[in-house]
Amino acid sequence: MISKVFKAYDVRAIYPDPLGEDDAWKVGYATAQLLKQENGGPGKVVVSRDHRPAAPSMAGALIAGIRSAGMDVIDLGRCDTSVQYFAIPHLGACGGVQCTASHNPIKYIGFKISRAGAKPVGKGSGLDEIQAIAQKLEDENASCGQPIGKLEEHDIWDAYAAKIRSFLKPALQKPVKLYVDCSNGMGTTLLEKVFNGIRNLEIVAINNVYTDKWAHEPNPLVEENMLPTVEGVKSTGSDLGACFDGDADRCMLVDEKGVPCGCDHLTAWLADTFVKSHPGSAIVYDLRSSKVVEETIKSLGVKPVRAMVGHVNIKKSLRDSDGSFGGELSGHFYFKDNSFADSGAILLAVALGVIGASDKPLSELIKPYRKYPQSGERNFENEDKAGTMAKCKKIFGAGADLVDDLDGVTVDCWSGRGGAVPGGWWFNVRASNTEPLLRLNAEAKDKATLDALLAKLTPMLGHPAVGH
Repeated sequence: MISKVFKAYDVRAIYPDPLGEDDAWKVGYATAQLLKQENGGPGKVVVSRDHRPAAPSMAGALIAGIRSAGMDVIDLGRCDTSVQYFAIPHLGACGGVQCTASHNPIKYIGFKISRAGAKPVGKGSGLDEIQAIAQKLEDENASCGQPIGKLEEHDIWDAYAAKIRSFLKPALQKPVKLYVDCSNGMGTTLLEKVFNGIRNLEIVAINNVYTDKWAHEPNPLVEENMLPTVEGVKSTGSDLGACFDGDADRCMLVDEKGVPCGCDHLTAWLADTFVKSHPGSAIVYDLRSSKVVEETIKSLGVKPVRAMVGHVNIKKSLRDSDGSFGGELSGHFYFKDNSFADSGAILLAVALGVIGASDKPLSELIKPYRKYPQSGERNFENEDKAGTMAKCKKIFGAGADLVDDLDGVTVDCWSGRGGAVPGGWWFNVRASNTEPLLRLNAEAKDKATLDALLAKLTPMLGHPAVGH
């Protein structure tokens, strides 16, 4: 059943079963119907794809479906996902689709869908409608019709490179050595087309060839996948390390000592840059972020906006608040000047600009934000997610500064008035959308308090999940 391949934020599954070319055609046709309705008639849809073996044929089937519904297609070819978010408004399209499975293993494929203005399509914001149309096509055993819409190919790299480089402010004022792991993914072309040739920038790149035998899974959130970057930075004496995920919309950074930078710490570090370029505008952060993020944003005199996890939610919060910048613990960073969308390339450009203008190394620049001990995200097997979260709220909520259900359960006892555990801590427990798992993030003012909190809290959450 085609409905099984629709997730919270995109379409994604193993190729070719349950997600193959016939399904891709249905997704294309259904997406075109939604965009046509929103556009008030036919228009242009931008399509691009990543490096996966299945991507060319799946993108081709998707394009056939879009054209069968009477929409024109601009085919950008093989590009990183963030190209989509630039190309849709740049080319005057009413929406776009990237054929990718992001950081998943090579056997996966999928589609990330956007509407006009690069606004995301997810559950509750259009993906349900696409799913319903695709399911009806399957129920009726519909077959691919003749293409009606036009098809054109377009090379957008020059315009895209100029856009990304516009974030490199100021231009590098001193030599910077950059070590990059492209993860055998779309960072390969991105690095070549956008970052090569920048004055004062020396690049050492690894895993920058397209191959069906990846050096590692393209997920920089997994510690072992960051090891090549960590070791490479140290062995080459680089000033900065970067690791892209598969479709290069995420970029994780490593300082010159080989220490990975927490993405919440990066949000705090770079907030000042965007406050200066957009005076008075809000900064958005996901609710799992360190307390130092909120503290830093407030110290800059602007509004901190705490948001639900997930790119659809962060983008909406950034738009609604007209914020200039947003950061997510997963490595997605969002920019008002990029249609409020995420971009690993922009994050890298901004970081290079700050480092290239400072007389301090990255480790010293980010040290003030590595302030409080954190648990990291921990996953627990749990068949009664709702009941467990309610129990957490009841036991830990007494005397708390904040207890809310914005995304899972957050209990904040930062002021020191704690009940079950003496204060100076907060935690968030969220339920997985797709698995019987609870996800925990916690932080405290000191390690002893964090240890005490985790000793009391983690036994309530279930068995630690292996491999998550």
